[in-house]
Amino acid sequence: MFRKTMMKNNKSKGSVSSEHKEIVRDDILQYELLEGNGPKGAPKGDPIMQVRDLHVSFATEAGVCRAVRGVNFDLWRGRTLGIVGESGSGKSVTALSLIGLLDDNAKVTGSIIMNGEELIGKTDEEMSEIRGERIAMVFQDPLSALTPMFTIGDQIAEGLITHHPDMSKQQIHDRCVELLDLVGIPQPEERLSSFPHQFSGGMKQRVVIAMALACNPKLLLADEPTTALDVTIQAQVLETMKDLRKKFGSAMIMITHDLGIIAEVCDEVSVVYAGQIVEHGTLEDIFNHTMHPYTEGLFGSLPNIEDRKARLQPIPGLMPDPTNLPKGCPFSPRCKYCTEACKKDRPEKKWASDTHYVRCVRYEEPGFSIERSEQ
Repeated sequence: MFRKTMMKNNKSKGSVSSEHKEIVRDDILQYELLEGNGPKGAPKGDPIMQVRDLHVSFATEAGVCRAVRGVNFDLWRGRTLGIVGESGSGKSVTALSLIGLLDDNAKVTGSIIMNGEELIGKTDEEMSEIRGERIAMVFQDPLSALTPMFTIGDQIAEGLITHHPDMSKQQIHDRCVELLDLVGIPQPEERLSSFPHQFSGGMKQRVVIAMALACNPKLLLADEPTTALDVTIQAQVLETMKDLRKKFGSAMIMITHDLGIIAEVCDEVSVVYAGQIVEHGTLEDIFNHTMHPYTEGLFGSLPNIEDRKARLQPIPGLMPDPTNLPKGCPFSPRCKYCTEACKKDRPEKKWASDTHYVRCVRYEEPGFSIERSEQ
């Protein structure tokens, strides 16, 4: 049961309407029917990846930057985990640690197990055999992922040549055509010989998705994949990713600061602040039963499409310096519910249900509640 003190019939606001929430709920029910998945965030079978007590830090001139602090989650076939938070919260660093693409000065501890195999401690050469084949990533800027000097066909084929050297040239060609067709690029065979500058922004992002899917990875990491796109193209790209997840049954992590995107594609949500998950639950948990003041703040900073006169409610202040975090709750300097206890005590993980937990000092305080008023 949810704690009544934390869920006074919270209503979702921002860019997600009540009608949209019903559609989202229908999507959740569809994914529950996938083989190996159980009801509302409780999948059956073994997860394809388990992350436990993940810490990532960087040595800097200003001191040790603690970018990720004690992150835990499981990833399941056919389901999407959304990681949401402001810029600098540790979202991208978390994803890069999973695929082994952090800078050399990064220190990574904890455990990342994929299909029974520990990934932390592997050499770059060992990780290169995993990248593209078992884990693939769609980056925020397609221009940084595409080489302007090579054709689209050559760049998609690179992963196939690396991981499947036994494939013939014709098989590689056919697979590249198939991938471009899957992501909705017209005349796929002709476009293989095109260069990146001959594609629009949305088409470039589709090509990057095709590259990521070339070897049918078990896990797809999407780091702000629609940030540089207009709303119409953004919707098309998201729909493409949802369709491909259904087709291949891959697990996916969607990293974003946009709760509207989270509502579109995710089954579970981790809200990250200062490198730590401060609230985690199913999509319904987070949108309908908000428990952390930071999550409330994220919803409050969104525009309300049903009331154009409503004023935004931005979160005051800035993210804390990761080299000098506050003594107590990292969010306490910006939190309107902050007490002296919040400034002194580190919040522990408190479970509200089998699928929903929060890190808030005041969570178990009698009479305390988080209310998301309508804008």
